[in-house]
Amino acid sequence: MSVPRICVLRAPGTNCDEETAFAFESCGAQVQRVHLFRLLENPAILSEFQLLCIPGGFSYGDDVGAGVIFGRQMQGQLGDVVNEFLAADKLVLGICNGFQVLLRAGILPDGAVAPAAPRNTTLTWNDNGKYTALWVRLQVQADQNVFLRDIDEIELPIAHAEGRIAVTDPRVVEQWREHGQIGLCYQSRNGASDGRSLEPLGYPDNPNGSIANIAGLSDRSGRVLGLMPHPERFIHATQHPNWTRLRLRGDGDGLKLFRNAVQYFA
Repeated sequence: MSVPRICVLRAPGTNCDEETAFAFESCGAQVQRVHLFRLLENPAILSEFQLLCIPGGFSYGDDVGAGVIFGRQMQGQLGDVVNEFLAADKLVLGICNGFQVLLRAGILPDGAVAPAAPRNTTLTWNDNGKYTALWVRLQVQADQNVFLRDIDEIELPIAHAEGRIAVTDPRVVEQWREHGQIGLCYQSRNGASDGRSLEPLGYPDNPNGSIANIAGLSDRSGRVLGLMPHPERFIHATQHPNWTRLRLRGDGDGLKLFRNAVQYFA
């Protein structure tokens, strides 16, 4: 089995990089935590890796919006090298703030760094207007995405203030469906959410009010995934708040995403 080299790219304010690196290492990958400033100094470093992951946190304090500054740097100074990376048979994962960064840079949903221009998709404030942390049930829609293969349903924690996916034109959601780009949907505890309706489930099933209950997006190739929930926070059964009551043992649901990514390079 080939051991992939993974770049966990952190910036000022990132705070989930160590947990994310540990999750990948637990699946047998070779991981390096790289500071954004180092990559800006030498963009060629990125070519040494097979997977780029932007973890969660509050990059640049989210002072002008979640992921905005980090996304602009990916879009500007690093645009060419990131597009070269995306054009190769490599993977990209963005978790929470990392998802916000991928969206700001245009890497999602289009699969390539986009020039600065008005866009039809954003991640904005939760409907409740505040930071929200809880556990959610998720249903996989884009099972052709590398990270989501052989997964039907998972349970993961969320922790964000700007996690609501909003679009300027609802027809965009139908295009995502046609191209298999709706990666994950929030699922009701009383019945599955298949993402066919634009109307969001109520709180807390859909904790932020995202259109069509979308919790994660894929690009068309299935090699890029951005999601608001935190898979790195549930890689062991004992991390679940009810693990004793539910008699959970072994791996947590989140580890499946990291294992799928590593096995892609086998």
